Amino acid sequence: MDLVATPAQTIGPFFGFALPYDGDADLVPPGHPDAVQLIGRVLDGDGAPVPDALLEIWQADATGEIPQRPGSRARDPFAFTGWGRAATDRAGWYRFTTVRPGPVAGAVPFIAMTVFARGLLRHLFTRVYLPGTADDRLLASLPAERRATLVATADGPRLRFDVRLQGPDETVFLDFAAADE
Repeated sequence: MDLVATPAQTIGPFFGFALPYDGDADLVPPGHPDAVQLIGRVLDGDGAPVPDALLEIWQADATGEIPQRPGSRARDPFAFTGWGRAATDRAGWYRFTTVRPGPVAGAVPFIAMTVFARGLLRHLFTRVYLPGTADDRLLASLPAERRATLVATADGPRLRFDVRLQGPDETVFLDFAAADE
């Protein structure tokens, strides 16, 4: 009798097989007049690329409105859903085509990001702030040297945000479970 390995008996993750879909990283079409590329790499504690990570982002549109429509996987030129998913390539790079978020209810604009990767028992939450961000309560609560791990940098017409899973420049990750205690 031939036995076949089940997912619990193999090495994962299996993100590249089941979760990506056409247009998943394009919150707006690449030709959209306000489109901006959010790019970066996911790196492990040694600075090596993580080639099998999956990132999801949620954000407001350019006016600060949070989309309330169902069907976040729907992609068409007229419906900004505020949600996207991107897998990393072999060199750890990811890319989203989106818009710069506007402030929601007067708060500093940011993009919420979730990271799924091998070796993580639970996914990680972080924020991507726009370059030049100031006066944010979360950023102000961090030591000055840690704030930069949450702020994207301008890379020509793109925004660059690297995610470091461990090490001296580890990205600040948010713990929502602690807020409930």
